[in-house]
Amino acid sequence: VQLVESGGGLVPAGGSLRLSCVASGNTVGMGTMEWFRQARGQDQDLIATVSEAGRTNYADSVKGRFTISRDNAKNTAFLQMNSLKPEDTGVYYCAVDSDRDRRRYWGRGTQVTVSS
Repeated sequence: VQLVESGGGLVPAGGSLRLSCVASGNTVGMGTMEWFRQARGQDQDLIATVSEAGRTNYADSVKGRFTISRDNAKNTAFLQMNSLKPEDTGVYYCAVDSDRDRRRYWGRGTQVTVSS
């Protein structure tokens, strides 16, 4: 499975961005899709997940501001980010847990920078 993220950029505090993650290759058995964030010099943090059935979970830091969704027909996940804060700055990675081979696949990430 190959994952490609897009939609990152530079936005002022309070603004919005919508990230997309498109999966290709052997997408049979794609399970939960996730978004991680990695700020410079810090570990990756799991910020949102969406199951194949559409159940979602969020880190406390983004609850009420971010919305994760997916379109199974298009093998795509989205992350709508509103009310962005400077601390949301980082590289955002998409990942998928494959039910077929029990592996986690990663995208290369997209940079999000929120200016104060």
